[in-house]
Amino acid sequence: MAPSASSASPSASAGGGRWRALLASRAWRWVGGLLMGAVALFIVWLLVRQGMRVDWPAVWRALKELPPATLALGAALAWASHLAYGCFDLFGRHVVRHDVSAARTMAITLIAYPFTLNLGSLIGGVSVRYRLYSRQGLEVGQIAQVVVLSIVTNWVGYFLLACAVFWHWTPQLPEGWQIGAQQLRWLGVALAAVSVLYVLLCARRGGRPFTLRGRTLPLPTWRVALLQLALSSLNWSLMGGAVWALAQGRVPYPAALAMVLLGAVAGLVSRIPAGLGVLEAVGTAVLSAYLPVSQALAVVLAFRALYYLAPLALAALALLATELLWRRRAPPPATQQRSGQPATSP
Repeated sequence: MAPSASSASPSASAGGGRWRALLASRAWRWVGGLLMGAVALFIVWLLVRQGMRVDWPAVWRALKELPPATLALGAALAWASHLAYGCFDLFGRHVVRHDVSAARTMAITLIAYPFTLNLGSLIGGVSVRYRLYSRQGLEVGQIAQVVVLSIVTNWVGYFLLACAVFWHWTPQLPEGWQIGAQQLRWLGVALAAVSVLYVLLCARRGGRPFTLRGRTLPLPTWRVALLQLALSSLNWSLMGGAVWALAQGRVPYPAALAMVLLGAVAGLVSRIPAGLGVLEAVGTAVLSAYLPVSQALAVVLAFRALYYLAPLALAALALLATELLWRRRAPPPATQQRSGQPATSP
């Protein structure tokens, strides 16, 4: 198991002291505030840019035809997925054995996840988590380990579901995707093999950390690894369920799930924040096999609004609230440096 903060080596403690001094400085608070302001402006720019690209008249009628009960069910499934993802960092808490409470760990994950979805892993998965976790006294290495374990949790379930979907059902792919049904099946098998190998590695290591080229990654036991696999699969399944609900059941569930799986990897490969335009293209191609194009695009846009944009608005407000409360409660820099204690967020 990875050492806790209380059992860190003297050199690690010295390094942690330097980081705490940096976080306590007035300059860091100003830089952090400017960065958060820049993030907020970037979000506004992305929303305006995306809105200018969408042919709203073509899909507005289809959106208006979505019953309130359908939107409510889609929203409930979307938020259930976010809640499932909010538990991912609990695996890091269990393995790394840091002292941040489970409730606060989940709160940090729920704030960071919408930023990950809309702005990419560098801002959401790393920067927001680092800013929030560091205020709880976690060292850089501990934060990195938590983030890596969260990423692993996310993808082991994805790989397993991709195998199940692509082996038994072939989605309609966007034009230009040069991959056949048989190739897609074997790709799914290769992905599932990665998940199986991860569980076997955890079973072989028995909870001992894995070291590669001088870098150490704490590993859970095989039982916890199976929980990672189950929770990740549930998260992706709920995302597919939200799309299926918004399509009012007129699309087979495997197609809805395939839209989510293909859209996620296409957005990752394209390196476009939030997969802007990519998710719409993939989703419309997959769903248009069962729906008119305008209705398929309306479903994808409704999914983006409920799963990406609404949680981002709430996460931005929550992050702003933590910034304001931290600034209000943080003692003066000189007091923090004398006490040697890190500032904590509420």
